[in-house]
Amino acid sequence: MENTTGKHCVISLSGGMDSSTLLLRCLEEFDTVTAVSFDYGQKHKVELEKAQSLVNYINSQEVPNNNKSRPYIHYKVIKLDGLSELLDSNLVEGGNEVPEGHYQEENMKDTVVPNRNKIFSSIIQAIALSKSKQTNENIDIAMGIHSGDHDIYPDCRPNFRNADYYAFTIGNWDSEKVNLYTPYLEGDKFTILQDGERLCNNLNLDFDEIYSRTNTSYKPILIDGEWYSDYKSASSVERIEAFIKLNRPDPVRYAEGNTPVSWEQVVDNVIEVLNTNTK
Repeated sequence: MENTTGKHCVISLSGGMDSSTLLLRCLEEFDTVTAVSFDYGQKHKVELEKAQSLVNYINSQEVPNNNKSRPYIHYKVIKLDGLSELLDSNLVEGGNEVPEGHYQEENMKDTVVPNRNKIFSSIIQAIALSKSKQTNENIDIAMGIHSGDHDIYPDCRPNFRNADYYAFTIGNWDSEKVNLYTPYLEGDKFTILQDGERLCNNLNLDFDEIYSRTNTSYKPILIDGEWYSDYKSASSVERIEAFIKLNRPDPVRYAEGNTPVSWEQVVDNVIEVLNTNTK
């Protein structure tokens, strides 16, 4: 399931770092790309703004004559109205405060949204199968799940992916035309970011412009009409750790409360968190 099987793909684009990098990978691998985001009542709804901004930026960039033509991204946001009122998770509107710390800590299970990836994958599968019928060609479903999510999020594990795909194949005619593409399944956020650096170079896209249009924070902060990321929730810690390893600053702006903070301050805090979790 790891290799591409066709010229077309449908990608679940959250607006985060992982799926945004996967979007770049799809632009390199496929001839057509359809990206779908979901509004399910998440507190960090800024990720949808970021996803739209990213798509607009990429679609507006010219492709050098000596490069392979970069496909236009067809983008759609699907609203799941009323769902958040029925979900028990700290990540959705009405839920408790999003916890801080590292993903290794037990309280991070509060950031699980029940059956989220199953809900998303069912819709993506329906879109991909419909597209395969329209084009009479194979379609790949691209997902940015990676090993860093396996402990906390059961629906990001290979056994879930395989079981979900099997249920899809036995529940639909012509399902053999739809394949899964999960190139980062055995990687982590650092390897994803490394690939993003390579992809930006290959696709002639500016790295900082790309990643400034992503949101990983589960506790975004609005200051004077501009969005900042927190640097203490687990998702942010994991992202910042990847940038530290890559030895380049994150182009996203960070803040605590209503006060912007420097990249150096962010790095110091994350290193302290990481050191605490390795003791």
